[in-house]
Amino acid sequence: MRRKMSKGIKITCDEATTICDKNQYREASLLEKIKLQWHLFLCKHCTTYTVQNKTLSNLFKKQAESYKDKNHCMSTTDKETLKKVLKKIE
Repeated sequence: MRRKMSKGIKITCDEATTICDKNQYREASLLEKIKLQWHLFLCKHCTTYTVQNKTLSNLFKKQAESYKDKNHCMSTTDKETLKKVLKKIE
């Protein structure tokens, strides 16, 4: 019975990276999470991938948060200048 149980939770590295990505966005099922944890216990390459993936996601998240409060609009002067240039082109 143990063989069947371990066979059912074994996944490939490709499957592990896919589940890792899903897990970051809270889209992985409980069974997928268990399979991923078992795979990470056995595979150092996927463990490294998971750590790097989390690190990059956190960096991007922090960067996105820092831009939330900034105004990304053109100034009124720049808008008027652009309008004049566009009128000349027509």
